[in-house]
Amino acid sequence: QVQLVESGGGLVQAGGSLRLSCAASGRILSSYALGWFRQAPGKEREFLAATRWSGSYTTYTDSVKDRFTISRDNVKNTVYLQMNSLKPEDTAVYYCAADQSGYYLIRRLAMFYDFWGQGIQVTVSS
Repeated sequence: QVQLVESGGGLVQAGGSLRLSCAASGRILSSYALGWFRQAPGKEREFLAATRWSGSYTTYTDSVKDRFTISRDNVKNTVYLQMNSLKPEDTAVYYCAADQSGYYLIRRLAMFYDFWGQGIQVTVSS
């Protein structure tokens, strides 16, 4: 079993930056992929970015790839999402998630992710 806890959210002005952290506890295997999603009110959960727990491969959705960066610290068992040039439309609850089988194919649908954090609010004011 894996537990994920997000932190670092909050209120920021448009154009500002935030760094989200996702602390993982439990046994994270090299076969895992860790991803970030978000969900705005009335909308479906949206894939943002993901990384393999081992290796250097990362992937992003087009709407954030030039502004957001996913990284990880395997020693600290933590995945980060650096968010720059934030826009009001980035306002959402942000979730960290783990896919037990994501090493060979990083998947973008929430249904494939096995473990989820509780979510953290990010609000971008105009």
